[in-house]
Amino acid sequence: MTHLIGYISQIIGPVVDVYFDLKKSKELQLPALQDALSVTRDNGQKLILEVQQHIGEFTVRTVAMDTTDGLRRGTEVKALGQPISMPVGEQVKGRLMNVIGETIDELKPLDHSGAYPIHRPSPKFEDLTTNQEILSTGIKVIDLLQPYLKGGKIGLFGGAGVGKTVLIMELIN
Repeated sequence: MTHLIGYISQIIGPVVDVYFDLKKSKELQLPALQDALSVTRDNGQKLILEVQQHIGEFTVRTVAMDTTDGLRRGTEVKALGQPISMPVGEQVKGRLMNVIGETIDELKPLDHSGAYPIHRPSPKFEDLTTNQEILSTGIKVIDLLQPYLKGGKIGLFGGAGVGKTVLIMELIN
């Protein structure tokens, strides 16, 4: 598979413009919106860019998924031909990942074979469950006085030093 090759033309903070010379390339069009691009820094680290806008016939405006320190104009960029994807399923429970789906918890890498694009459409309303079920937290006071619904949002308000973080950590574990 050949990748469309471009070159960095402008860097303004996390925003990177990439020029693709489609006249010299066999590709006929720019990378699609929300597609991922890959650039290798001078130190060998890879940086992922996400296409946000087409500017003219040959340039795309992207947002960097990490710092742009060390990037230079003229650096080669490869179009990956797909959007940024995140691994899904049982394997991701309890794992720490960065914004592009790479593990940062120093455990074994995740299998990306069942990954979903980060910009996929939300589920249809008919597919959502409407039954309400109580979340058993294991903390008797919360379960009795303020039960939470499964799948709902939980907010804790309180002054400094009253134990909000401790309570959230107990709910997570």
